[in-house]
Amino acid sequence: MEYARNVLGIADAEHEESSPGAPTVVISKLACSLVGKTQKITMALNSIAHRAYGGKEVMEEFFCNYGLNPIFRDQISKSKLNITGVDPEGEVRIVELFDHPFFVATLFPPQVASSLEAPTR
Repeated sequence: MEYARNVLGIADAEHEESSPGAPTVVISKLACSLVGKTQKITMALNSIAHRAYGGKEVMEEFFCNYGLNPIFRDQISKSKLNITGVDPEGEVRIVELFDHPFFVATLFPPQVASSLEAPTR
C-alpha cells in the first residue's frame, strides 16, 4: 500500500481485506483462495529471488486470500517495482525493487519451507 500511495501516486489505494468497500482496491481478494495450496513459482532470471533460491522455479505453500488487483499490473510493471515471480497462470506472486539492496515481497512465506541446512530449500 505504501508503494502504491507514495510512489505510484494512488492516494486512495486500499487493501480489500481492511477496506472492503474502498473505491481503489490495489490488493484484492483472489478469485480462488490459495490457503493451504502449494504452487510452482517461476522467477525472473537475475532477480533477487532467483539468486536467493539458486534456480528458476520453486514450489511454495500459500496462506493467503489476497493479491495484486490485476487492474494495477501494468502500472506496477512500468514502475521500479518489478514483477519477478509468477504462478503457472502468470499471476503475480513476487515483486522486487531492483534498486534496493533487498526488497522482496511475496504472497507466500518463504521461511515455512526453509531450514538451517537448506535455507532456500
